[in-house]
Amino acid sequence: MKYNAISLALLTSLALPAGVANANAVPDDEDIEKLTVSGERLNNYLYEKADSLSRLDLDIKDLPQSISVIGEEMIDDFALNNINAVLDTVTGLNVEEVETDRTYFTARGFDVTNFQVDGLGLPVLSGNVHGDIDTAIYDRVEVLRGANGLMTGTGSPSATINYVRKKPTENTQISARGQLGSWNAKRLDIDASAPLTDSVGARVVVVKENRESYLDRYELDKTVAYGVISAALTDTTQLTVGASQQTSDAKGNMWGALTLYYADGTPTNFDTSTSTSADWSQWDVTDTRYFVFLEQQLAEGWSLKADYTHIETDEDTQLFYTYVSRDADTGVTLLDPETGLGLIGYGSEYTLDDEHDYADIYLNGNFDAFGQTHQVMMGASYAKVAYTDQSLYDFHTGNGFPLLPAMEDWTGNTPLPEFTDGATGSDVEEEQTAVYFGGNFALTDSLSLLAGGRFNQVEVTGISYGIDETLDENAFVPYGGLVYAINDDINTYFSYTEVFTPQTERDANFNRLDPITGEAKELGVKASLMDGNALLTVAYFDIDQVNVAVDDGFAANPVSGVEEQVYREADGISSKGWEVDLAGEILPGLQTSLGLTFFDLDGDQLVADYTPEKLVNVNATYQFQTLPALKVGTSIRWQEATSRNVGQVPAAYANAGQDIVIEQDAYALVNMMASYTVNDSITIIANVNNVTDEKYLKSLYWEQGYYGAPRNYMLSVNWQY
Repeated sequence: MKYNAISLALLTSLALPAGVANANAVPDDEDIEKLTVSGERLNNYLYEKADSLSRLDLDIKDLPQSISVIGEEMIDDFALNNINAVLDTVTGLNVEEVETDRTYFTARGFDVTNFQVDGLGLPVLSGNVHGDIDTAIYDRVEVLRGANGLMTGTGSPSATINYVRKKPTENTQISARGQLGSWNAKRLDIDASAPLTDSVGARVVVVKENRESYLDRYELDKTVAYGVISAALTDTTQLTVGASQQTSDAKGNMWGALTLYYADGTPTNFDTSTSTSADWSQWDVTDTRYFVFLEQQLAEGWSLKADYTHIETDEDTQLFYTYVSRDADTGVTLLDPETGLGLIGYGSEYTLDDEHDYADIYLNGNFDAFGQTHQVMMGASYAKVAYTDQSLYDFHTGNGFPLLPAMEDWTGNTPLPEFTDGATGSDVEEEQTAVYFGGNFALTDSLSLLAGGRFNQVEVTGISYGIDETLDENAFVPYGGLVYAINDDINTYFSYTEVFTPQTERDANFNRLDPITGEAKELGVKASLMDGNALLTVAYFDIDQVNVAVDDGFAANPVSGVEEQVYREADGISSKGWEVDLAGEILPGLQTSLGLTFFDLDGDQLVADYTPEKLVNVNATYQFQTLPALKVGTSIRWQEATSRNVGQVPAAYANAGQDIVIEQDAYALVNMMASYTVNDSITIIANVNNVTDEKYLKSLYWEQGYYGAPRNYMLSVNWQY
């Protein structure tokens, strides 16, 4: 479906005459509100609930795990226009931007593979995200740290990330935001919500963004359209339907990144703007989604909820990778430290078409027994992902693998290859089915037990680049948590779950790695502070896993002959540490979202070296009491030093045998903001990012990497009605 067609459909939804959109009126607005409101915000940076993550009507304070919620207020304050920017502010989350348009996320030392929208979406077998995911259509982002096998599938002990879509509002609200920024950045957002009748509401969000970059040749053109209609069909039945489409057209994108060391072990230390892309590189991603949600209130305290989402993704790319030959004995890249020569280009045309179907139905409610009120829920989930992709190369013209100059002299000027050779690709279908149950049982007035389990079945069939992807795994994942209320303001908790995560990674013989197994435990305290305006969480976690996929270099695919990343199974990796999270208003006018993370990762030195085990996140704004129109703030992210051992210096150099280690010193990224409310309708916000102009590598998750943005600016003008 083309963008113009879906945009027209979304805009038309707001213009429906009352007679067309009519449904049975509800006698009471309060009844509608009970059906639509979740994740209630207490004040600007503090949320009371994260219903989509728990499936139970429990406050965040009463859930036995550490949870953060980043909402619209903070997103607007710091111009967090994409998901990577949002997650960079979250306690314990590490955003691994390995390329310009591909990102991995880690938490507590492990990959995040649990991504949800409105609480729906089973874990993906590959945790990377393509393209630039916009935040305009989301009301908030919920992050549950640690394993959540009861609610989210396979019990991965890193985190669950849930994007909560915007829904129609009770009253008419219209807002527009225009932004101008560094590197010719331009953006316009429009968000309109209105009741169409007493029982039907609609909302539309449209975004257009175009920006160049500090990186040579890179630019992005992005368009977003979203529409949703919510209708109270009866006094007890609510139906929500919607659709969204995002197109991200990137030019001058990287595939892979910079070689970070010369053959003698010295760092390449390129300019921040250096890019490996060709001037014809492109990565176009179109993501189209349709969803329907039905909630039926049953007997008092019980409800039945059904949710379905269909996703279509289309990717068209022309990619250019750079690599150098490797020493046969050490495996070290042979990039000449004197001339900078040795780079070889590697062009490919890649296309991907995939379809995702997610369905979930569950029943939840309350019952009384033994003098206490208890909550239970039970349900089933199904997901199907079918994808085909194809890679083409040029082996015959000489343009497919050109020799390059030193990277300092590289301008991206290389002939476009004829992508007609070596056709290879994938035709794979993945199905995940789960049945789950659980409840929150009040053992006493102060002690509650959250317990249950989930049975998961994962089946994969098909061929990918000549390799049989067949997989058939199943496991039961138990979950348990205890919460003890010391008083009305302080809870202590303990939770436990087992870990079961299938993997798609291949070893050097191109055999699939075994599933990850293990267990995760968490012990913590949650305290309501400042008369309920702030929530403090202190958590200790202890995670043990075996068979975790760890980078094992490159090997030639036995079918295609092309070198691919391969992995090995770690004998066992453990992660033990602490997290501190504070959200809310800690002083009059001072809104905060603060995080402190420190842990110890053992079992594999490579992973421990490139994973930052100490992180600090500070996000704070202050609204002056004597001048309430003015607000200032800062967002600071600090991480400890990281490194990656890539082998030893080959024999041709005087320091032969010396370890080559890529190093990233500890660094802090400091962002500042100031906003001024001109009147009830207009607010002006100024943002300065990377105030200190820090030079830093975005990630050492791969052996290659690139640098983050230098100091940059953004000016926003917000209008609302």
